[in-house]
Amino acid sequence: MEHNRKEEKKVQRRNDLFLGAGILLAALAVLGIYNLLAQDGTEAVVYVNGEKQAAYPLTQENDIRINGTNRLVIQNGKANMTEADCPDKLCVKQPAIAKTGESIVCLPNRITVVIEGGGQSGMDAQVY
Repeated sequence: MEHNRKEEKKVQRRNDLFLGAGILLAALAVLGIYNLLAQDGTEAVVYVNGEKQAAYPLTQENDIRINGTNRLVIQNGKANMTEADCPDKLCVKQPAIAKTGESIVCLPNRITVVIEGGGQSGMDAQVY
């Protein structure tokens, strides 16, 4: 009786490991597909309080002050928030962004930087 219980736990542990490995592989596959399909953006668009303030091309290096509270640096085709006067500085800790749809958000200062562009032609498909 006890031998069967030990054997069942062993099988259950092995199945749990297979399940965990399968979930990990699926997550890695989704992440890989996302990175392959993500397009480089063409501009960093700055929103303050939800309103578009300005757009800056990622092809030009730039050092931008936003509302006197944040500093956005565009360099090497990427946008990075390098300074902020908010207490947690989460926006500064976020990595630089360059792919369409990526964003940096500074909630206390209500600033959002979104990467836009990237070969979007406005068409879903072309039929010949």
